[in-house]
Amino acid sequence: MHATASAPTTPRPGPPSAVRSSSNGSDRLTLLPSPPAAALRLRRPPEPTRRRLMSPPTASISAASGSFLEMTTAADFASVASPGGRISVVGFGSLLSERSARSTFPELEGFRVAALRGFRRVFAHVAPIFFERGIAVEATKVVPEGLDGVPFTNSAVVCARYSDEEYFQERCKGSKEIYNQRYGRYNIDKIWRDDILPCRLYLRHCVLAAKNLGEPAYSNFLDHTYLGDRKTTIRAYLATTGAGIMEEEPPESLKSRYGG
Repeated sequence: MHATASAPTTPRPGPPSAVRSSSNGSDRLTLLPSPPAAALRLRRPPEPTRRRLMSPPTASISAASGSFLEMTTAADFASVASPGGRISVVGFGSLLSERSARSTFPELEGFRVAALRGFRRVFAHVAPIFFERGIAVEATKVVPEGLDGVPFTNSAVVCARYSDEEYFQERCKGSKEIYNQRYGRYNIDKIWRDDILPCRLYLRHCVLAAKNLGEPAYSNFLDHTYLGDRKTTIRAYLATTGAGIMEEEPPESLKSRYGG
């Protein structure tokens, strides 16, 4: 899903592909240089820190575009804005839902489906907001390009993962007090991990949102999204130990927010 806020661009041919790991507000925003196709999700800019280059996650994407630039200041985002002041954002989780995207960005324009290359979507991130909303279950570790082949030629931003150490040093400023306020009070001692399962209501929301976008997006989500073990697909999970998730309903207060 590619929700945009960017000026029109000139398309050029190219094949579709898959997407990457689920993320949250504690993740970092990363600039995708030119050719990577547009995709699926929006986040607000993080607090100012510093800029740095990161190595690309896959060789296939690096061959075309080099390193990714971490975007940490207002100036970083201004550098990729259109003349009208809008930026293009790719997303791959709950913002596959246009309703969810518009609840975060009321003035969103150009919401559309696309493919993001060189990333993998993995449910391996602990999200405090699910504890705050009462839909995470600590005891069971249930925590939380266009499809037509035309590449999106503008630069865009995507929310990617930190390491625990990076998050602690940069987002928590090395403060155990800040970390405890955000995570420690929920008995979370590690943020990115492979021993957790998706928050059930959040996963249901993402699956419904992908399904609403049509069969290509739906199948892509089921077959190219993984549990924290990075082996089990969501399709396999929903057919086995995750059976029943799609029949569960969110609390009344969250039905609109997590309704697909």
